[in-house]
Amino acid sequence: MSRFADTPPDRFLEDFYASFHEEALSCDADGGDVGAVVDRYFSPGFVQISDGIVIDREKLIAHLRPVRKMVESGHYEVLEALADGDRLAARMVIRAVTRKGRKIDTEVHLFGTVDDQGRFRRLDQITRTLGDAQGSP
Repeated sequence: MSRFADTPPDRFLEDFYASFHEEALSCDADGGDVGAVVDRYFSPGFVQISDGIVIDREKLIAHLRPVRKMVESGHYEVLEALADGDRLAARMVIRAVTRKGRKIDTEVHLFGTVDDQGRFRRLDQITRTLGDAQGSP
C-alpha cells in the first residue's frame, strides 16, 4: 500500500516543507533545538544528495543556521508530484524572501523515500535558481 494513500503527494510535500521550515526558522526564537526539528522530519541515518553534495543530519543542521539568519519567509509550490509506495518524485519551486526583502525562486526536482512516520529517509535533488522575483537572472 502506498504511503500516500490518504494524502496526495503534492499535499504531503507542501505540508511537510511548510511545517518543517516554520519550525526550523522559528526554533531559536522559542528556545528550541534545530537538531530536534530535523529529527522529527528526517529518519535516523538519512542522506540528501543535492546537486551532487551529500548532506547528512549534521550538514543539514549546519546548512539551516545561515538560512535561518538570511531567510525571512518561504513557500513551497509543488508543480507536480508522483508517489509509488514509499517513493516520491516531484517538481517544485521554493519561493523565498530574504530579510533584506529580496525574492528568490529556486526550482527543485526531487526524488525521495519516506519512512512509515512520513520522515524522509533519502532525498536526491537537482536545483536551479530561477532568478529573483524582480526579474534578474
